[in-house]
Amino acid sequence: MNLFTETNLSPDILKAIGELGYESPTEIQKQTIPFILSDIRDLIALAQTGTGKTAAFSLPILDMIDDTSRKIQLLVLCPTRELCLQISKDIKNYSKYMKDIKTTAVYGGSSIVEQMRSLKDKPQIIVGTPGRVIDLINRKALDFSAIHWLVLDEADEMLSMGFKDELETILSETPETKQTFLFSATMNKEVERISKNYLTKPHRISVGSINEVKKNITHEYYVVGYRQKKEALKRLIDANPNQYSIIFCRTRMETQEVADFLMQNGYAADALHGDLSQAQRDTVMKKFRLKNIDILVATDVAARGLDVNSLTHVIHFSLPDDPEVFVHRSGRTGRAGRDGISMALIKPEESRKLKQIKSATKIEIHERTIPTGDDIIKAQVGGVFEKLLTEHEDLFEFDDSLIPDLSNFTKEELVHQLLQFQLKDLALYYKDKHDLVEQKLSSRDDDYSRRDRRDRDRGRDRDRGDRGRDRDRGGKPRRRDENMVRFFFNLGKKDHLKKLDVLDIINKATAGGKSKKRAEIGDIEILEKFSFFEVEKSFKDNVLSNIQSMKFKGKDMRAEVAN
Repeated sequence: MNLFTETNLSPDILKAIGELGYESPTEIQKQTIPFILSDIRDLIALAQTGTGKTAAFSLPILDMIDDTSRKIQLLVLCPTRELCLQISKDIKNYSKYMKDIKTTAVYGGSSIVEQMRSLKDKPQIIVGTPGRVIDLINRKALDFSAIHWLVLDEADEMLSMGFKDELETILSETPETKQTFLFSATMNKEVERISKNYLTKPHRISVGSINEVKKNITHEYYVVGYRQKKEALKRLIDANPNQYSIIFCRTRMETQEVADFLMQNGYAADALHGDLSQAQRDTVMKKFRLKNIDILVATDVAARGLDVNSLTHVIHFSLPDDPEVFVHRSGRTGRAGRDGISMALIKPEESRKLKQIKSATKIEIHERTIPTGDDIIKAQVGGVFEKLLTEHEDLFEFDDSLIPDLSNFTKEELVHQLLQFQLKDLALYYKDKHDLVEQKLSSRDDDYSRRDRRDRDRGRDRDRGDRGRDRDRGGKPRRRDENMVRFFFNLGKKDHLKKLDVLDIINKATAGGKSKKRAEIGDIEILEKFSFFEVEKSFKDNVLSNIQSMKFKGKDMRAEVAN
């Protein structure tokens, strides 16, 4: 099956997907569509994100669905609202000419009353997130007793987000006679357990491997100290002009901090994470799809379901714990036959994690040096001409007589003036900037591993929404820089304290030090009721004596050396 026209799909479906530009099926579609059309067995399909899974299961089901029945025949479960909406939209596009087929998406973050009202239209297809589906089952608004097909999409992600109990509850509400299709990027223990308990002698399809994502993607990493990470990120963006990219962070807090940093520095960027309201998330995603912003800073969970095929770069501001998450992130660029670039910022102590990623994925990740100011200006000049010389379809019309007489200028002079207008501010910024100190990877992972595990657990819990709980920090204190002092600070998130506030407080408290140089500031950790921060040891007395005489939003401040 090299063309969709060679399948037994109905003319209505072929017409709809033809208008969408579908001609040749992907590998997962080649194997899955004929199987679903001709076999009654359950199915486990392993394939990476962006391989066309939605069409793989929905096209054959649409071909077989009974459009005269007003009962729910297909249930698709997926981990996030964004993916739910994307799948629902795709199925509606595929069934464009099937006038009696109705599809309804149900998900959290929107009015359950409105969704219950839409269910009164008696849709044959439900696409939903586990939590909202459970809510609607409890309200007697959903009845799956007559479904023929159940699809578990991104099953590994649903389980990693803690939806195991919800999945089992929903599965228990469905008839044993249904056909179940489990789609996953990985086959971990939890996915294996679900398949053993709820699928009957399933057929398996595995398309490609973890390595395939690297085919047309260049992988790079840059070693940079923790305190220089944001400046390094800025240089990577400036050295790669005209990019359309996603920057991945570990936690919601880090995501917002990085996005704020970029926006404050004039970049068309925004954040996408679980602390945003649904209206805010929708607005951000719309701006990104329309390219009103060209840099999206996101957590892994929030980016699920964001279907964009023209990304030029993926930047790992922080490395993920799971090598396959690294692959999923990177695989968001290099789609639709385009080349892509995956860049990772690596702290010196992350050598073990980098080795794990390389070993598990077999990806060649090449070390690169942080661009210098000269590198950046050279790249920016090239970017100007790339944009200038690219054919533009939507050029606006204007009267050539509006152009003043330029005959006194040579071509070179005009180009020079153009570049001055375009790049002067950037050139002045980097003119007196020192290059970032070259870092070397270290095998000392103890400090990193402990702190990163803590951040991972805390961030993972927060990204589960209301289901999450902050974990006990536990463990011994991590080893710290001997030149730094760690302070306990009596204010925290409940006082609306942010890292920028802490930086300002420390700078004011240390301004009168014996040395005229500015105090070096280390880690800042803001918790609910209090915080911790690190300051250069020679400024210890300044912090202790000065902060107690200062106020933050009318509140007294107190700092003491932490044990």
